[in-house]
Amino acid sequence: MIVSLIVAAAENNAIGKDNGLPWHLPEDLKFFKQTTIGKPVIMGRKTYESMGKPLPGRLNVVLSSHEMALPEGVLLFTDVNEAMERVQKEPVDECFIVGGGKVFETTMPLVDRMYITRVHTVIADADAFFPDIDHTHWKLVWEDKRKADERHKYDYTFEKFERVEM
Repeated sequence: MIVSLIVAAAENNAIGKDNGLPWHLPEDLKFFKQTTIGKPVIMGRKTYESMGKPLPGRLNVVLSSHEMALPEGVLLFTDVNEAMERVQKEPVDECFIVGGGKVFETTMPLVDRMYITRVHTVIADADAFFPDIDHTHWKLVWEDKRKADERHKYDYTFEKFERVEM
């Protein structure tokens, strides 16, 4: 199974502020849904809480060191390797790491593919960040540049990276 991550990150790698997204980009939300639908999504507790409910049409897996009440069908794991073992049992070819910052950092060595929406702004007061990427291990295989418009405050670029073996 391909392990992918999907994230929207500002130029300074900001991904969150006050347990939410620091922007509203409808086309990015649409891209996220189209890319992850039908596939397992793995997230940290804070990311799950920021969404307020499970993502429909996907197996939702939450990583947390704390016990927490979750709706039926949402799985809780304290160990990322156990979570990965569980999603490997799903009859799909790809699973997604969807955040937040600590989960991205912890799982980066496991990731084969990255879908990054690069939001062309800097969020100075962000409190959650995507880790720095060592680009010697990644190849950009696709990008789609978009301009700001009446629905999107910032320019942004959809990017897809594949891991390169050194």
